Amino acid sequence: MKKLSTLILSLLALLPAKADEGMWTLYDLPQAVYDQMKAYGFSLPYEQLYAADDAVKGSVVLFGGFCSGVVVSPEGLVFTNHHCGFEAIRSHSTVEHDYLLNGFYAKTPADELPNEDLFVSFMVSQQDVTPRLAALGIDALPREKQTELIDSLAAVMTDSVKRTDKTLHVEVDPYYEGNRYYATTYRLFPDVRLVFTVPKSMGKFGGETDNWMWPRQTCDFSVFRIYADPATNGPAEYSERNVPYRPAVWAPVSTNGYKEGDFAMTIGYPGSTERYLSSYGIREMRDAVNAVRAQVRGLKQDIMTRHMQADEAVRIKYDSKFAQSANYWKNAIGMNKCIDSIGIIEQKRAYELRLRHWQDTTGYLKGKLDFNLMSRLYDERFERMRAFYYWGETFNGTSELVARAMKVGNGIEVKGSDTDPSKMYIQFDDDSDTWDAALDKEVLSALLENYRDNVDAKYLPSFFRTIDERFGGDCAAYVNHLYKKSVLMKSGKKLYFNRKKFNDDPGVQLGLSLAEYLAEQREALLPVSDSIEQQEKYLCDAKLRMEQDMPHYSDANMTMRMSYGQVGGFTMNGSPSGYYTTAESIVEKMDKAKSMPEYFAEPIMRELLSAEDFGPYQDKATGKMQLCFLTNNDITGGNSGSPMFNGKGELIGLAFDGNWDSLSGDIYFDKRLARCIGVDIRYVLFMMDKWGHADRLLNEINRGK
Repeated sequence: MKKLSTLILSLLALLPAKADEGMWTLYDLPQAVYDQMKAYGFSLPYEQLYAADDAVKGSVVLFGGFCSGVVVSPEGLVFTNHHCGFEAIRSHSTVEHDYLLNGFYAKTPADELPNEDLFVSFMVSQQDVTPRLAALGIDALPREKQTELIDSLAAVMTDSVKRTDKTLHVEVDPYYEGNRYYATTYRLFPDVRLVFTVPKSMGKFGGETDNWMWPRQTCDFSVFRIYADPATNGPAEYSERNVPYRPAVWAPVSTNGYKEGDFAMTIGYPGSTERYLSSYGIREMRDAVNAVRAQVRGLKQDIMTRHMQADEAVRIKYDSKFAQSANYWKNAIGMNKCIDSIGIIEQKRAYELRLRHWQDTTGYLKGKLDFNLMSRLYDERFERMRAFYYWGETFNGTSELVARAMKVGNGIEVKGSDTDPSKMYIQFDDDSDTWDAALDKEVLSALLENYRDNVDAKYLPSFFRTIDERFGGDCAAYVNHLYKKSVLMKSGKKLYFNRKKFNDDPGVQLGLSLAEYLAEQREALLPVSDSIEQQEKYLCDAKLRMEQDMPHYSDANMTMRMSYGQVGGFTMNGSPSGYYTTAESIVEKMDKAKSMPEYFAEPIMRELLSAEDFGPYQDKATGKMQLCFLTNNDITGGNSGSPMFNGKGELIGLAFDGNWDSLSGDIYFDKRLARCIGVDIRYVLFMMDKWGHADRLLNEINRGK
């Protein structure tokens, strides 16, 4: 017993150095982590996080499959970020009724707007299924067969839970680089409606100038509602008959604020981190992934900006696309800066030397984990991987023409008879409200030229020969030819597979060339990538074994995670950052709007935020209207919209960004500098009240006093 007590005490002594790092699964949260949370000020019982009927996790949702959100009322009201709801808001916007520009409030339930393909999911439960997969021989299977086995188990488990509850499904995901597997049961609601949004000037205040920066004043929130079957209160496809969902749990909202050092917790769905990645993998990420992403997106965004500024209708079509592109363009730049300034590759190499020595001493994974082999494998694929990312950034999500061509090349969008080839055809509906021909042409022309300039000739798809032979190397002339001649760009026109016109169509030729090239590159990359993944899996396994007396979390994989820490700023170059911003600071920025258009806001916003008294939304201790604040919670993409809780499990904000100095966080958590930026829940309520006059919504919400 004495030995065990000594171990626990030594473990707790180790934790403060890493206490705020970690994206922890809740169902198996280490006791040592919970004890540290209590030391920071968390006051709820352990079971109140996950196991209890009214556990905090029951109020948190996966929003749309790409963000997080939180239920805040007994009638299914959901808070998430403005940028998470951006595409839904854009899809309802027109030049005449521009909800992106002007904001939106559904004054009655009948005014709440349905959204095609938008959903929220609740995590019901989670379990470790590693022994089950091991018994089925997963470790002896090649990669593609492992995936098939995982999918098969998920299907079997889904069938099982549906026998008792048809609204449930199960997903099985790898954790710890594939050394473990967890099965998660979800309940998905497909009827989610837009209820409230502030104008873009506030929801994206500061734009790309302030993105990933501190201080921030962005009012980054939007409000949706979950609808359910009126008879069962369960998930249902959209119907006018559906009624607001009645959740078992919703988050209490607090207007009591926070002070420096207060406990803070986020729960959400972080998308992807790679903190177990080797030094060789980080070098590849820096030079073959991030550098490529930054270069290509920078070029594309310059063209998009010019067209969007010239035409309001084009701006509405591309606002969401631009925001998605720009977010990780800036992230890639910032991450590479941090990789070099912090010396992350050198730190990883030093750690790997320690691990090698430990392996030599213990013999663990001898003959399996081979650092020299890992180095050679990464060198072998580097050039091809760099070209592969140039291909992805050039052709994925860039052009409507390319999107249609690739669907044809991959056999998608086939219509007509399933059995008679003579009656099979492709046909694209008119979606001209989502893209602009002039912008599409210019972006594609520029990116084709850029691709050719930046990759070796052996990585050029075959259609580049057509550009050279028929168009004298002129990419713009080739793109104009595609638009003029291809049936793919003529919405509503049918192109039959068994006719000569099909193979002669230049858009079809482009799609087939892209599909052929992609298949070739994947085939060439697959063997070496499988070997690299196996080595990275061994590396993670060795780390976990060498540090088996310490708690470890798995990399993020878009499943629910909790992070904890404290409210507080950071020090950079000897200067304190401060840990919150105030109404005065946003008014100061608004005054710079003539020279900084991203600081523009409607006059009413300046008036509201210049008030002398902010009533219940004013912080009692500072006397200020606080807008955004900092914690050292551990977040990444996907955490956007994550609820930020105090030690009582009350909602105090919504996470929406990290700071510039933390952009290496996906591979390395720097406790000194990494911060989570959240919008203060009092700022959210203030805007709903004073700008939106959304009394019916505010009356739903339990604003704790």
